[in-house]
Amino acid sequence: MPEQHPNEYIRGSTLRFLQKISKDAELLEPLIPTCRSCLEHRHSYVRKNAVFAVYTIYREFEHLIPDAPELIQTFLAAESDATCKRNAFVFLANCAMPRAVEYIMQVFDQIPSMDELLQMSIIEVIRLDCKTDTAHKARHILLISELLNASSHAVKYEAATTLTSLTQNPAAIKAAAACYINLVSKESDNNAKIIVLDRLDALRSRHGHVLDPMIMDILQLISSADLEVRRKALSIVLSLTSSRNVEDVVLFLKKQLQKTQDEQFEKAPEYRQLLIQSIHICAVKFSEIAATVVHALMDFLGDSNNPSALDVVAFVREVVEKFPKLRTTICEKLIQTLGEIKSGKVYRGILWILGEYAESVPEIQDTFQQVRKVLGEIPILASEQRLLDESGTEEEEKKDEVKAEPSKPRVLADGTYATETAFTSASAARLEAVKAAAKPPLRTLILGGDFFTGSVLSSALTKLVLRHSELSSDKKKDNSLKAEAMLIMVSIIRVGQSKFVTVPIDEDSSERIMNCIQTLSELEDKPIVHEIFLRDTKAAYSKMIHAQEQKAAEKKESETSKQVAVQVDDLLTFRQFSKKGAEDLVDDLEDVGRATGAGDVTEDFISNLSRISQLTGFSDPIYAEAYVKIHGFDILLDVLLVNQTANTLQNLCLDFATLGDLKLVERPTVYTIAPHSFQSIKATIKVSSTETGVIFGSILWEGPGMSEQCVILNDIHIDIMDYIKPAYCTEAQFRSMWTEFEWENRVNVTTVMSDPREYLRHVMKATNMSCLTPEGAISGECDFLSANMYARSLFGEDALANLSVERTDAGTIVGHVRIRSKTQGIALSLGDRITMAQKDNKPPV
Repeated sequence: MPEQHPNEYIRGSTLRFLQKISKDAELLEPLIPTCRSCLEHRHSYVRKNAVFAVYTIYREFEHLIPDAPELIQTFLAAESDATCKRNAFVFLANCAMPRAVEYIMQVFDQIPSMDELLQMSIIEVIRLDCKTDTAHKARHILLISELLNASSHAVKYEAATTLTSLTQNPAAIKAAAACYINLVSKESDNNAKIIVLDRLDALRSRHGHVLDPMIMDILQLISSADLEVRRKALSIVLSLTSSRNVEDVVLFLKKQLQKTQDEQFEKAPEYRQLLIQSIHICAVKFSEIAATVVHALMDFLGDSNNPSALDVVAFVREVVEKFPKLRTTICEKLIQTLGEIKSGKVYRGILWILGEYAESVPEIQDTFQQVRKVLGEIPILASEQRLLDESGTEEEEKKDEVKAEPSKPRVLADGTYATETAFTSASAARLEAVKAAAKPPLRTLILGGDFFTGSVLSSALTKLVLRHSELSSDKKKDNSLKAEAMLIMVSIIRVGQSKFVTVPIDEDSSERIMNCIQTLSELEDKPIVHEIFLRDTKAAYSKMIHAQEQKAAEKKESETSKQVAVQVDDLLTFRQFSKKGAEDLVDDLEDVGRATGAGDVTEDFISNLSRISQLTGFSDPIYAEAYVKIHGFDILLDVLLVNQTANTLQNLCLDFATLGDLKLVERPTVYTIAPHSFQSIKATIKVSSTETGVIFGSILWEGPGMSEQCVILNDIHIDIMDYIKPAYCTEAQFRSMWTEFEWENRVNVTTVMSDPREYLRHVMKATNMSCLTPEGAISGECDFLSANMYARSLFGEDALANLSVERTDAGTIVGHVRIRSKTQGIALSLGDRITMAQKDNKPPV
């Protein structure tokens, strides 16, 4: 017998094989004595497998080894090998829990120095034992606290998690949190760090006041190299920040911000942006530190990393609105910074701030002076032309020689020939040289085609002129500023229509600048214009800030408000009467039940009926219908075949084929169906991308006289909507994806609806998309509506949509929906979905 073989490897392997055949009692019964004797074998490999062989036999057929718990307990007391002890302890934990707890009490003092595997099993037993009303709970808590100092990271993590479920004592919570922090700092795997930080965050949400003193320890974790770990640690820190510790937190963040200036610092731009956003949140939440950080952050306005500079602009704009006392100093600093800025977006932000919040006469005059510096010589067109002419005079003497040079043919874009002389190419080269010459930053942007910034500059100058006229009684100075502003505006439009810019000025910018010129020349004395320029835009921004704060407060309230887990009249199980820790996540049995879907509500009969597709006709020899169920990335087809003939159908085969990114997992087997009988066949189809798929096929069988007969099945169309779920992204992410994605599908709106918002809801419902445009932006009565929508598929594919509609005088809606995605399938499928939804909504003819 191999169980008595002298070779320990063969013995151990045979014992492992016994675990596989543990269902056969007759086979196992004669082997029991040998199994028991293997528990005393000299080699640990045999002993550890013998323990599990006894375990599997005892679990299946208790009567074969009735004394197994006593046997294993005796074995455990005498055993020295760590793996054998662990296996024996697992047996007791599963088959004789009181004996496992008794063993823990016997070896209580040696547990901290035991093997890692045995320590993990002991923690598991303690966790299970404490679910009942145990007398050993105090000693269990003491032991778990000692295991927080174990050498193994896994044991530390399990001990900390278990401790927080056993007791809510502040000292224990602090010890567990300190253990988590220690794990994050010492663990090398970034995924493990993020998991532990999630646990720490869950602890913070329940015991924030206890963890407050540890905030500086958590701050040390952001020195990690991984950006996601830093992001997670910072979010926990920001949640714990209070008026008591905010100064220390911000001081630490400012030091980190200075470190990112170092060229060698890893991922400096992204980290800098993260730090700026964190300081922004702290400063807005705690007004006392806003003054100390706003000037430090404004040094980053000229940052070459555009997102960081934009975050600073957003921060300064919010601070300047919320804290009027800081406005003067911030505006002074912004005016000084204008010359260092490189980005058009940052310029637009700063010009808007100066236009709204430069509220004194000296500030307005300083702004004008600085704008002239960053814009260069005015008028722009005349000065650029003069530069071109000056560069031309140097070559004046060579003109005659150049003209006399022979001409050479040149092929134009349309394929025709043109004659080009060295003179014409020389003038083009001079123009390029003038364009490429070093210029002040704002002038460079405008000549580069950034006329949006030019229009923002125009509206800012208009506000400053109007405010100056309200504040100052010096009419001469008023007129001087007005003339200067109008000259700048006219200059931008004129240069935008000239050959000196890379692209001509667009209609929107031109119209907006013309409106500003008209305001200053004709409408300045009208109070409504002052109201629009000087008060309405500022009021709109303060309303937006208020809406953001309200949204944040609602989110916080929804997080803190506890949902009722059990209704008053629900039946209670006895376990709910016992004391229970605050953290239910450690209930592994419930976790496993949830993961395997054991607690899921089964679908009702009516919903199943709605998923049935008829595959053949009622008069066909075989009637077939399929129940189509979509489960994650699989499509499950449950096909019912009914033999409607009086003959036996032999060698019947159901053959499926697919169109699109669908793949049949296995071919169905051959069946024989009796007369008027039926057969159920299941087929699984894998889905690999979000495209409208089609399943088609046929049924083949042998009829009378071995003749092959066939029925073609109806197509089954797989609905893309089962794979598309609503999702959210920031406006910046949406814009970035919109420009990047190459597939676009444009669907014209044809509907009987008269309300644009009702149509938006209709499209969102039809496409499973969420609306990114905030409610405040689309509320109110208006005949126009533009909204961005976003969804993500189960496969991680993004789908973007923009709805632009207008209500006509007749009360109908006209416009279009533009859908963009990386793949053609999503763009086309979503477009078809909207078209179908529009057809369903049309009135009957």
